[in-house]
Amino acid sequence: MTLTSLAQATYVVAAVLFVLSLAGLSKEETARRGNILGMVGMGLALAATVVLALDQSERPVLVTALLIAMVFAIGAAIGTWRARTVEMTQMPELIAMLHSFVGAAAVLVGFNSHLTEEADPVHQIEVFLGVLIGAVTLTGSIVAFLKLSARMKSRPLTLPGRNWLNLGALVASAGLLAWYLATDSIVPLAIMTAIALLLGFHLVAAIGGGDMPVVVSMLNSYSGWAAAAAGLMLSNDLLIVTGALVGSSGAILSYLMCKAMNRAFLSVILGGFGTEGGTTSSEGPQGEHREVKAPEVASLLAGASSVVIVPGYGMAVAKAQYPVADLVSTLRQQGVTVRFGVHPVAGRLPGHMNVLLAEAKVPYDIVLEMDEINEDFPETDVVLVIGANDVVNPSALEDPGSPLAGMPVLEVWKAGQCIVFKRSMATGYAGVQNPLFFRDNSAMLFGDAKTQVEAILTELRSRDGAAV
Repeated sequence: MTLTSLAQATYVVAAVLFVLSLAGLSKEETARRGNILGMVGMGLALAATVVLALDQSERPVLVTALLIAMVFAIGAAIGTWRARTVEMTQMPELIAMLHSFVGAAAVLVGFNSHLTEEADPVHQIEVFLGVLIGAVTLTGSIVAFLKLSARMKSRPLTLPGRNWLNLGALVASAGLLAWYLATDSIVPLAIMTAIALLLGFHLVAAIGGGDMPVVVSMLNSYSGWAAAAAGLMLSNDLLIVTGALVGSSGAILSYLMCKAMNRAFLSVILGGFGTEGGTTSSEGPQGEHREVKAPEVASLLAGASSVVIVPGYGMAVAKAQYPVADLVSTLRQQGVTVRFGVHPVAGRLPGHMNVLLAEAKVPYDIVLEMDEINEDFPETDVVLVIGANDVVNPSALEDPGSPLAGMPVLEVWKAGQCIVFKRSMATGYAGVQNPLFFRDNSAMLFGDAKTQVEAILTELRSRDGAAV
């Protein structure tokens, strides 16, 4: 068997492992195994690629090996450093930035392929589409990173005739493709790249910050198609398969999230998501809020038979998942039924809250999705909203003029008592005021979520000890 045949066979094994990895990631119980399978598959893919590069290189083998080793060392060093230092709350922006790397790689591969390969209509189309998708992914991911890291305002950029601007960019790109096919000149390719970079910026800038979880999954899809296009240009079957898997899975995830939020998938693709319901504003219902302290909350929990916890990004920021898990364990030992209600876009990354709860070893069977828990709120004694805001906003159902209008939310206000953990009365990431804060059966527990949960836990344990 030749080295090329061996590498191709390894690619097949890696592709199968990638499929099994995605299957494993579909459930919390098998997610760890899915990650391991994906890492093994990527390791095999890299090894096979190195073997092919050494076998087909026109340079001396030692020179090629040293170049590959240098690239691996630099990439591994940077990747290891970032993986070890990044906070869980920074994962969304890190992932957005990684998507931009895929886009940049597709653009560079496209231009290199144009300069080194012979002109062929099919190859030219591959190059053109690869660069187009890569450029859109590059700037779109950078904007997502800037919004998620608060380096850019989260409000949507609503330019006059923005949809016409997007359509004009695509029409211009189609005209440039015809020019490129006719002349094989780098000029139309370069002009299209500039237009695509602006298009990527505008598409994501037009999306409100509260909808970034959907944007991240959408960019994940874009990066997959960019990788597939790069695979076509390089005639690399595994890169094509891997890119298609990432692209299709990202698109499916985006569709499912849009469906869960009662939004049109097409509006996400066109960069209009987050602005359909109205104009994002910090203005909204005002009123008198009621404040409680940790001992009062402990008394409510001690007398409750059913408790639901709704986690949000604020829980991640406070790193409160561990004391929350201890609180759940204590309440369950005291005979209280405790469950979690997780919104599809809780946090700023799909599945963000599920990862945090799994990290704290919260049992999977008590972590329920929005559709599974919403009907149970009227029979729930106490709801603890920990760091969530927009996903529990009743305006989404009651105010047609709200930017959140039409989005399904966790209907926590239907419970007997609702305790909202927040640092202040500030609006959420979408910049929309929440009338939940002013309801008669709601109370605000201000302060750091981790500190407050620990205070409640201490109070409950002291009461339990006194009772014994």
